[in-house]
Amino acid sequence: MFTRNTTNSCRVGNLILGGNDKVYIQSMTNTKTHDVLATVKQINELANAGCDIIRVAVLNMDDAKALGQIKRQINIPLVADIHFDPELAIEAIKQGVDKIRLNPGNISNKEKIKEIVELAKKHDIAIRIGVNSGSLPKGMELNAKNMIEACKMHISILEELDFHNIVISIKASNINLCEEAYELAANTFPYPLHVGITEAGTTFSGIIKSAIGISSILKKGIGNTIRVSLTDDPIYEIRAAKEILKNLNMIDNTPIFTSCPTCGRTQYNMIPIAKEIENYLYTVKKDIHVAVMGCVVNGPGEAREADLGIAGGKGEAVLFKHGQIIRKIKEDDIISELKKEIDLL
Repeated sequence: MFTRNTTNSCRVGNLILGGNDKVYIQSMTNTKTHDVLATVKQINELANAGCDIIRVAVLNMDDAKALGQIKRQINIPLVADIHFDPELAIEAIKQGVDKIRLNPGNISNKEKIKEIVELAKKHDIAIRIGVNSGSLPKGMELNAKNMIEACKMHISILEELDFHNIVISIKASNINLCEEAYELAANTFPYPLHVGITEAGTTFSGIIKSAIGISSILKKGIGNTIRVSLTDDPIYEIRAAKEILKNLNMIDNTPIFTSCPTCGRTQYNMIPIAKEIENYLYTVKKDIHVAVMGCVVNGPGEAREADLGIAGGKGEAVLFKHGQIIRKIKEDDIISELKKEIDLL
Protein backbone atom coordinates (compact mmCIF):
# COMPACT_ATOMS: atom_id res chain seq x y z
CA MET A 1 0.00 0.00 0.00
CA PHE A 2 1.26 3.46 -0.89
CA THR A 3 1.52 6.26 1.66
CA ARG A 4 -1.83 7.99 1.34
CA ASN A 5 -2.26 11.72 0.99
CA THR A 6 -4.11 13.01 4.08
CA THR A 7 -7.47 14.63 3.38
CA ASN A 8 -10.61 15.67 5.18
CA SER A 9 -13.34 13.06 5.21
CA CYS A 10 -16.93 13.40 4.09
CA ARG A 11 -19.88 11.07 4.05
CA VAL A 12 -21.46 10.00 0.77
CA GLY A 13 -24.37 7.74 1.60
CA ASN A 14 -22.99 4.93 3.73
CA LEU A 15 -19.39 5.53 2.59
CA ILE A 16 -16.67 7.76 4.02
CA LEU A 17 -14.54 9.46 1.38
CA GLY A 18 -11.10 10.60 2.48
CA GLY A 19 -9.42 10.27 5.84
CA ASN A 20 -8.71 6.57 5.15
CA ASP A 21 -6.94 4.24 2.72
CA LYS A 22 -10.06 3.23 0.81
CA VAL A 23 -10.37 4.04 -2.90
CA TYR A 24 -13.93 3.72 -4.20
CA ILE A 25 -14.99 2.91 -7.77
CA GLN A 26 -17.40 5.28 -9.49
CA SER A 27 -19.21 5.20 -12.79
CA MET A 28 -21.95 7.14 -14.56
CA THR A 29 -25.10 5.87 -16.23
CA ASN A 30 -25.71 6.52 -19.92
CA THR A 31 -29.46 5.99 -19.75
CA LYS A 32 -31.97 8.84 -19.75
CA THR A 33 -32.34 9.53 -16.03
CA HIS A 34 -36.10 10.10 -16.20
CA ASP A 35 -36.38 6.54 -17.55
CA VAL A 36 -36.41 5.09 -14.05
CA LEU A 37 -36.69 1.45 -15.09
CA ALA A 38 -33.69 1.56 -17.45
CA THR A 39 -31.61 3.67 -15.08
CA VAL A 40 -32.24 1.45 -12.05
CA LYS A 41 -31.51 -1.66 -14.12
CA GLN A 42 -28.16 -0.27 -15.24
CA ILE A 43 -27.20 0.96 -11.77
CA ASN A 44 -27.91 -2.42 -10.19
CA GLU A 45 -25.90 -4.20 -12.89
CA LEU A 46 -22.99 -1.85 -12.22
CA ALA A 47 -23.30 -2.31 -8.47
CA ASN A 48 -23.23 -6.09 -8.88
CA ALA A 49 -20.05 -5.71 -10.96
CA GLY A 50 -18.32 -3.70 -8.21
CA CYS A 51 -19.42 -0.08 -8.60
CA ASP A 52 -19.37 1.73 -5.23
CA ILE A 53 -20.85 5.13 -6.22
CA ILE A 54 -23.04 5.99 -9.20
CA ARG A 55 -23.59 9.35 -10.89
CA VAL A 56 -26.53 10.27 -13.12
CA ALA A 57 -27.00 13.24 -15.44
CA VAL A 58 -29.76 15.68 -14.47
CA LEU A 59 -30.63 17.65 -17.57
CA ASN A 60 -34.12 18.86 -16.64
CA MET A 61 -36.79 18.74 -13.96
CA ASP A 62 -38.12 15.37 -15.18
CA ASP A 63 -34.70 13.91 -14.44
CA ALA A 64 -34.52 15.63 -11.06
CA LYS A 65 -37.96 14.42 -9.97
CA ALA A 66 -37.05 10.82 -10.92
CA LEU A 67 -34.12 10.72 -8.49
CA GLY A 68 -36.19 9.74 -5.45
CA GLN A 69 -37.68 6.73 -7.26
CA ILE A 70 -34.22 5.69 -8.43
CA LYS A 71 -32.70 6.12 -4.97
CA ARG A 72 -35.28 3.84 -3.37
CA GLN A 73 -34.44 0.98 -5.77
CA ILE A 74 -30.64 0.93 -5.51
CA ASN A 75 -28.15 0.10 -2.77
CA ILE A 76 -25.18 2.35 -3.57
CA PRO A 77 -24.79 6.13 -3.12
CA LEU A 78 -26.44 8.28 -5.81
CA VAL A 79 -24.80 11.42 -7.21
CA ALA A 80 -26.69 13.99 -9.28
CA ASP A 81 -24.64 15.65 -12.04
CA ILE A 82 -25.96 19.18 -12.53
CA HIS A 83 -24.77 22.19 -14.48
CA PHE A 84 -25.89 25.82 -14.34
CA ASP A 85 -29.49 25.35 -13.13
CA PRO A 86 -29.84 25.82 -9.33
CA GLU A 87 -33.44 24.59 -9.30
CA LEU A 88 -32.27 21.15 -10.44
CA ALA A 89 -29.77 21.02 -7.58
CA ILE A 90 -32.43 22.03 -5.06
CA GLU A 91 -34.84 19.39 -6.33
CA ALA A 92 -32.12 16.73 -6.41
CA ILE A 93 -31.29 17.32 -2.76
CA LYS A 94 -34.98 17.20 -1.83
CA GLN A 95 -35.23 13.88 -3.68
CA GLY A 96 -32.60 12.40 -1.38
CA VAL A 97 -29.41 12.11 -3.43
CA ASP A 98 -26.17 11.47 -1.54
CA LYS A 99 -24.02 14.02 -3.38
CA ILE A 100 -24.36 16.63 -6.08
CA ARG A 101 -21.81 17.54 -8.72
CA LEU A 102 -22.11 21.28 -9.18
CA ASN A 103 -19.81 24.21 -9.85
CA PRO A 104 -21.27 27.15 -7.88
CA GLY A 105 -19.28 29.65 -9.94
CA ASN A 106 -21.51 28.80 -12.89
CA ILE A 107 -24.63 30.00 -11.04
CA SER A 108 -25.18 33.77 -11.15
CA ASN A 109 -27.92 33.93 -8.50
CA LYS A 110 -26.06 34.05 -5.16
CA GLU A 111 -29.24 33.53 -3.14
CA LYS A 112 -29.82 30.26 -4.94
CA ILE A 113 -26.28 29.15 -4.09
CA LYS A 114 -27.02 29.89 -0.44
CA GLU A 115 -30.23 27.88 -0.67
CA ILE A 116 -28.37 24.92 -2.19
CA VAL A 117 -25.68 25.07 0.49
CA GLU A 118 -28.17 25.29 3.34
CA LEU A 119 -30.09 22.31 1.97
CA ALA A 120 -26.84 20.35 1.55
CA LYS A 121 -25.95 21.11 5.18
CA LYS A 122 -29.40 20.12 6.37
CA HIS A 123 -29.29 16.79 4.51
CA ASP A 124 -25.58 16.19 5.23
CA ILE A 125 -24.61 15.65 1.60
CA ALA A 126 -21.38 16.47 -0.22
CA ILE A 127 -20.86 18.77 -3.18
CA ARG A 128 -18.31 17.77 -5.79
CA ILE A 129 -16.45 20.54 -7.59
CA GLY A 130 -15.22 19.42 -11.00
CA VAL A 131 -12.77 21.28 -13.21
CA ASN A 132 -11.92 19.72 -16.57
CA SER A 133 -9.26 20.83 -19.01
CA GLY A 134 -12.01 21.60 -21.51
CA SER A 135 -14.07 23.78 -19.18
CA LEU A 136 -11.71 26.52 -17.99
CA PRO A 137 -13.05 30.10 -17.95
CA LYS A 138 -12.69 32.00 -21.22
CA GLY A 139 -9.28 33.50 -21.76
CA MET A 140 -7.57 31.24 -19.23
CA GLU A 141 -4.63 29.33 -20.70
CA LEU A 142 -4.77 25.58 -20.23
CA ASN A 143 -2.23 24.45 -17.67
CA ALA A 144 -2.28 22.76 -14.27
CA LYS A 145 -1.90 25.97 -12.27
CA ASN A 146 -4.88 27.58 -13.99
CA MET A 147 -6.97 24.46 -13.41
CA ILE A 148 -6.23 24.84 -9.70
CA GLU A 149 -7.08 28.56 -9.83
CA ALA A 150 -10.42 27.80 -11.50
CA CYS A 151 -11.15 25.23 -8.81
CA LYS A 152 -10.26 27.74 -6.09
CA MET A 153 -12.86 30.15 -7.46
CA HIS A 154 -15.61 27.56 -7.11
CA ILE A 155 -14.45 26.30 -3.72
CA SER A 156 -14.15 29.79 -2.22
CA ILE A 157 -17.86 30.38 -2.83
CA LEU A 158 -18.72 27.33 -0.72
CA GLU A 159 -16.12 28.04 1.96
CA GLU A 160 -17.43 31.60 2.40
CA LEU A 161 -20.79 30.00 3.22
CA ASP A 162 -19.03 27.78 5.79
CA PHE A 163 -19.52 24.67 3.67
CA HIS A 164 -16.64 22.20 3.69
CA ASN A 165 -18.26 18.88 2.76
CA ILE A 166 -16.47 19.05 -0.58
CA VAL A 167 -15.02 16.57 -3.07
CA ILE A 168 -12.79 17.76 -5.93
CA SER A 169 -11.93 16.47 -9.40
CA ILE A 170 -9.29 18.09 -11.64
CA LYS A 171 -9.47 16.03 -14.82
CA ALA A 172 -7.67 16.39 -18.14
CA SER A 173 -7.49 14.18 -21.22
CA ASN A 174 -3.71 14.65 -21.34
CA ILE A 175 -2.08 12.24 -18.88
CA ASN A 176 0.87 14.44 -17.94
CA LEU A 177 -1.32 17.50 -17.43
CA CYS A 178 -3.77 15.47 -15.36
CA GLU A 179 -1.04 14.07 -13.13
CA GLU A 180 0.46 17.52 -12.55
CA ALA A 181 -2.96 18.99 -11.75
CA TYR A 182 -3.75 16.29 -9.19
CA GLU A 183 -0.37 16.72 -7.51
CA LEU A 184 -1.04 20.44 -7.19
CA ALA A 185 -4.57 19.78 -5.94
CA ALA A 186 -3.31 17.36 -3.29
CA ASN A 187 -0.86 20.01 -2.06
CA THR A 188 -3.41 22.86 -2.22
CA PHE A 189 -6.74 21.54 -0.92
CA PRO A 190 -7.64 19.44 2.14
CA TYR A 191 -10.57 17.77 0.40
CA PRO A 192 -10.98 14.22 -0.97
CA LEU A 193 -10.07 13.85 -4.65
CA HIS A 194 -11.98 12.01 -7.36
CA VAL A 195 -9.45 10.84 -9.98
CA GLY A 196 -9.89 10.11 -13.66
CA ILE A 197 -8.65 10.82 -17.15
CA THR A 198 -11.48 12.69 -18.84
CA GLU A 199 -12.59 11.81 -22.36
CA ALA A 200 -10.11 8.92 -22.45
CA GLY A 201 -11.66 7.31 -25.54
CA THR A 202 -13.28 4.05 -26.55
CA THR A 203 -12.73 0.79 -24.69
CA PHE A 204 -9.34 -0.32 -25.98
CA SER A 205 -7.50 2.99 -26.07
CA GLY A 206 -9.44 4.45 -23.15
CA ILE A 207 -8.56 1.63 -20.77
CA ILE A 208 -4.85 1.87 -21.63
CA LYS A 209 -4.81 5.64 -21.24
CA SER A 210 -6.80 5.53 -18.00
CA ALA A 211 -4.70 2.73 -16.54
CA ILE A 212 -1.49 4.68 -17.12
CA GLY A 213 -2.86 7.98 -15.85
CA ILE A 214 -4.92 6.81 -12.88
CA SER A 215 -2.21 4.41 -11.69
CA SER A 216 0.46 7.11 -11.80
CA ILE A 217 -1.72 9.34 -9.62
CA LEU A 218 -2.75 6.61 -7.18
CA LYS A 219 0.87 5.51 -6.75
CA LYS A 220 1.61 8.99 -5.39
CA GLY A 221 -0.96 8.31 -2.65
CA ILE A 222 -3.46 10.68 -4.29
CA GLY A 223 -7.11 9.84 -4.85
CA ASN A 224 -10.12 8.66 -2.87
CA THR A 225 -12.41 7.66 -5.71
CA ILE A 226 -11.72 6.78 -9.35
CA ARG A 227 -13.64 6.59 -12.59
CA VAL A 228 -12.41 5.06 -15.84
CA SER A 229 -14.26 7.13 -18.46
CA LEU A 230 -15.00 5.08 -21.59
CA THR A 231 -17.10 5.56 -24.70
CA ASP A 232 -18.86 2.24 -24.18
CA ASP A 233 -21.13 0.35 -21.82
CA PRO A 234 -20.16 1.57 -18.32
CA ILE A 235 -19.76 -2.06 -17.16
CA TYR A 236 -16.31 -1.91 -18.77
CA GLU A 237 -15.48 1.13 -16.63
CA ILE A 238 -16.05 -0.97 -13.51
CA ARG A 239 -14.01 -3.90 -14.80
CA ALA A 240 -11.12 -1.63 -15.78
CA ALA A 241 -11.19 0.20 -12.44
CA LYS A 242 -11.11 -3.09 -10.55
CA GLU A 243 -8.14 -4.26 -12.60
CA ILE A 244 -6.26 -1.03 -11.84
CA LEU A 245 -6.92 -1.28 -8.10
CA LYS A 246 -6.22 -5.02 -8.08
CA ASN A 247 -2.80 -4.61 -9.68
CA LEU A 248 -1.94 -1.87 -7.19
CA ASN A 249 -3.04 -4.10 -4.28
CA MET A 250 -5.70 -1.55 -3.34
CA ILE A 251 -8.82 -3.72 -3.40
CA ASP A 252 -10.06 -6.80 -1.56
CA ASN A 253 -12.35 -9.70 -2.52
CA THR A 254 -11.39 -9.50 -6.19
CA PRO A 255 -10.00 -12.51 -8.08
CA ILE A 256 -6.66 -12.44 -9.90
CA PHE A 257 -6.69 -14.01 -13.36
CA THR A 258 -3.60 -15.24 -15.22
CA SER A 259 -3.48 -16.52 -18.78
CA CYS A 260 -0.74 -16.99 -21.34
CA PRO A 261 -0.72 -15.32 -24.79
CA THR A 262 -0.84 -18.74 -26.61
CA CYS A 263 1.56 -19.86 -29.32
CA GLY A 264 2.00 -22.70 -31.80
CA ARG A 265 2.43 -25.18 -28.95
CA THR A 266 -1.18 -24.69 -27.80
CA GLN A 267 -3.24 -27.76 -28.70
CA TYR A 268 -6.68 -26.81 -27.44
CA ASN A 269 -8.98 -23.86 -28.15
CA MET A 270 -7.78 -21.81 -25.19
CA ILE A 271 -8.69 -18.20 -26.07
CA PRO A 272 -12.50 -18.45 -25.75
CA ILE A 273 -12.08 -20.52 -22.58
CA ALA A 274 -9.82 -17.88 -21.02
CA LYS A 275 -12.24 -15.10 -21.95
CA GLU A 276 -15.23 -16.96 -20.55
CA ILE A 277 -13.48 -17.70 -17.25
CA GLU A 278 -12.22 -14.11 -16.95
CA ASN A 279 -15.77 -12.81 -17.48
CA TYR A 280 -17.10 -15.26 -14.90
CA LEU A 281 -14.55 -14.06 -12.35
CA TYR A 282 -15.95 -10.52 -12.62
CA THR A 283 -19.03 -11.86 -10.83
CA VAL A 284 -16.98 -13.48 -8.04
CA LYS A 285 -16.12 -11.69 -4.79
CA LYS A 286 -13.22 -13.76 -3.44
CA ASP A 287 -9.48 -13.29 -3.00
CA ILE A 288 -8.53 -16.14 -5.31
CA HIS A 289 -6.03 -16.64 -8.14
CA VAL A 290 -7.13 -18.55 -11.25
CA ALA A 291 -4.82 -19.44 -14.16
CA VAL A 292 -5.66 -20.66 -17.67
CA MET A 293 -2.49 -21.75 -19.46
CA GLY A 294 -1.86 -23.06 -22.93
CA CYS A 295 0.84 -25.74 -22.84
CA VAL A 296 3.32 -27.77 -20.81
CA VAL A 297 6.19 -25.25 -20.96
CA ASN A 298 5.05 -22.61 -18.46
CA GLY A 299 1.58 -23.95 -17.86
CA PRO A 300 2.13 -26.36 -14.97
CA GLY A 301 4.34 -23.92 -13.08
CA GLU A 302 1.89 -21.04 -13.44
CA ALA A 303 -1.11 -23.24 -12.66
CA ARG A 304 0.59 -24.53 -9.50
CA GLU A 305 1.14 -20.95 -8.31
CA ALA A 306 -2.57 -20.23 -8.57
CA ASP A 307 -5.32 -21.43 -6.24
CA LEU A 308 -6.92 -23.03 -9.26
CA GLY A 309 -5.51 -23.52 -12.74
CA ILE A 310 -5.34 -25.55 -15.89
CA ALA A 311 -2.43 -26.39 -18.19
CA GLY A 312 -3.48 -27.39 -21.67
CA GLY A 313 -2.72 -30.59 -23.55
CA LYS A 314 -4.07 -32.03 -26.78
CA GLY A 315 -7.84 -31.56 -26.60
CA GLU A 316 -7.73 -31.59 -22.81
CA ALA A 317 -6.23 -29.84 -19.77
CA VAL A 318 -4.74 -30.82 -16.45
CA LEU A 319 -6.49 -29.26 -13.45
CA PHE A 320 -4.36 -27.97 -10.58
CA LYS A 321 -5.74 -26.97 -7.20
CA HIS A 322 -3.52 -25.34 -4.57
CA GLY A 323 -0.46 -26.65 -6.41
CA GLN A 324 -1.64 -30.25 -6.71
CA ILE A 325 -2.74 -32.12 -9.84
CA ILE A 326 -6.40 -33.06 -9.39
CA ARG A 327 -7.45 -34.61 -12.70
CA LYS A 328 -7.59 -34.24 -16.48
CA ILE A 329 -10.57 -32.49 -18.07
CA LYS A 330 -11.82 -32.90 -21.65
CA GLU A 331 -11.74 -29.68 -23.66
CA ASP A 332 -15.55 -29.47 -23.96
CA ASP A 333 -15.90 -29.66 -20.17
CA ILE A 334 -13.19 -27.19 -19.14
CA ILE A 335 -15.43 -24.12 -18.74
CA SER A 336 -18.17 -25.83 -16.73
CA GLU A 337 -15.67 -27.71 -14.55
CA LEU A 338 -13.59 -24.62 -13.84
CA LYS A 339 -16.69 -22.63 -12.88
CA LYS A 340 -17.73 -25.38 -10.45
CA GLU A 341 -14.26 -25.40 -8.90
CA ILE A 342 -14.23 -21.59 -8.60
CA ASP A 343 -17.54 -21.73 -6.74
CA LEU A 344 -16.10 -24.31 -4.34
CA LEU A 345 -13.00 -22.28 -3.44
